[in-house]
Amino acid sequence: MSTPALSVLDLVPVRSGQTSAQAIASSMALARHADALGLARYWFAEHHNMPSVASTTPPVLIAAAAARTERIRVGSGGVMLPNHAPLIVAEQFAALEALAPGRIDLGIGRAPGSDPVITHLLRQSGTTGDVERFPSHVQDIAAMVQPDGATVRFTSGGEYGVKATPVASGAPAIWLLGSSDYSAQLAAAHGLPYVFANHFAGTGLERALDLYRSQFRASEALSAPLTFLTANVVAASTAEEANDRALPQMRAMARLRGNKPMRVLETVEEALAAAPDAAEQPLIEAMRQRWFIGTGDEVRASLAAFATQHGVDEIMLSPVAGSYDGEPLDETPGRTQTLDLLVA
Repeated sequence: MSTPALSVLDLVPVRSGQTSAQAIASSMALARHADALGLARYWFAEHHNMPSVASTTPPVLIAAAAARTERIRVGSGGVMLPNHAPLIVAEQFAALEALAPGRIDLGIGRAPGSDPVITHLLRQSGTTGDVERFPSHVQDIAAMVQPDGATVRFTSGGEYGVKATPVASGAPAIWLLGSSDYSAQLAAAHGLPYVFANHFAGTGLERALDLYRSQFRASEALSAPLTFLTANVVAASTAEEANDRALPQMRAMARLRGNKPMRVLETVEEALAAAPDAAEQPLIEAMRQRWFIGTGDEVRASLAAFATQHGVDEIMLSPVAGSYDGEPLDETPGRTQTLDLLVA
């Protein structure tokens, strides 16, 4: 059983007593560590108005991480395209590609990444496009970030050239992300790499991968299907510690699934002291079955089997280990330990 390549998906978690500045500093330190460990890529998600998530602006975080790393690919997991004008996304990622040539991934998602109120506020700005135009917006971005740019054709017959940056020498790699059949089929139709949001979705992984692989059409960018898996992971020196460190994020996810008010992540001690209610307990138990939690040896073996089962050679870890009281606020010992144990 071969060992899959490892990557990181970071939501920049915020815990009790921690400021946004400290949360971001801890993620920058983790990105540097992932680079030193030889991991393949480091992606930032886009979420809005969530007390426990400081990953609101992937391009800003990508630029910061790229400046602090040397070889690891950095990117978005993903930019939620309905929230943004395609030209702005293309310009941002063309600039990132110029800052870190050959190291930028543009992962694009179709969901808003927030609640309906925030989605409404984002769309009030006038910069967002209709979600129904998602396929054409993806194509527009793919064209605009290329060195030759895109051509806009007017109904009057005229043409106008549009480039995301004046003299591009390369382009970011574009990935489609999703948790439903839609994105899998769209990625297949356009010959794009695809990632199923397995760390968030409860079901549908097998069907999405089958649709993507069976319907894939080769493109100039990609001759064969390319995908990897995401997974929530906690590794520690003992199984007991791993389960304890997993609990704060599990409780936060249970609150989200139960439509309860969100708050900053608890520390491990706070999570252990607060017994889950009758509605949360089954949600937490279901997560324990899907997440990868245990010692380094146990989690490495499980991830290798998971990769083999689904025919992929890379897994993107969402390292969801919580922190104990007293651990540094500008560091992330539990998440760092997870990466260390899985690379060892």
